[in-house]
Amino acid sequence: MSAPARRTIGVIGGSGTTGIFDGPSTRTHRVATPWGAPSGPVEEGEVGGVRVLFLPRHGPGHTIPPHRVNYRANVDALRALGAEAIVTVSSVGSLKEALAPGTFVLPDQFVDFTKQRPTTFFDGGRVYHVSLADPFCPELSRTAAEVGRSVGTPFVEKATYVCVEGPRFSTRAESAFFRSFADIIGMTLVPEVTLARERALCYVCLATVTDYDVWAERPVEAREILETMRRNGERMRTVLAALLPKLAVPPTCACARALDDAGV
Repeated sequence: MSAPARRTIGVIGGSGTTGIFDGPSTRTHRVATPWGAPSGPVEEGEVGGVRVLFLPRHGPGHTIPPHRVNYRANVDALRALGAEAIVTVSSVGSLKEALAPGTFVLPDQFVDFTKQRPTTFFDGGRVYHVSLADPFCPELSRTAAEVGRSVGTPFVEKATYVCVEGPRFSTRAESAFFRSFADIIGMTLVPEVTLARERALCYVCLATVTDYDVWAERPVEAREILETMRRNGERMRTVLAALLPKLAVPPTCACARALDDAGV
């Protein structure tokens, strides 16, 4: 028996992710979770006939730094409202010459260099050890790659995202070290991706490169970063408009069974 079609998609937006609905939002949800309040109210609307829930990761007005985001509340709130998959948009720095500012990237692996964030829903009681060998939903990643090509904004695939604590940027020594094993660097992927797996949700990260990390000879100025973010935001809205309706299909991935064999 095939799985039922997805009815609701959650979107967690980073800097510059706005205006994704076909029209105005139809409802605003203020959600309480066992882990506290999410980053802000969850806006509900439609994209191509699909129910979409949008949550700004850093809160309205971008007031929450990456190390203070309540990732558990964010993921749990979207799931409580019916999300069966989560699409996230994240701004990242580049660790490779070939990944110039403006490049869109679909990471398939990550390395965690965060230090003080709660990383699991399972803090007591029954213990679960979920597999993160392949952290991102292969079906969502494949569909995102196809959509990117179809709208003229191709994604670079098979990239490793190193997640650091923030809010500071790297030293030159750290950046050189990260370059030896990763392609992009950011501050928000972890624990978002691990929590989605613990809630048995499909998850994909649409990463947009805003600048070269500090390993590059010429540091990028804030003005250039903001302009790149603006252009990335315009292109990302085009990608999301085409992508989200395609996700409302019966899933063939194993994400919904992530906890089946993970309990101790």
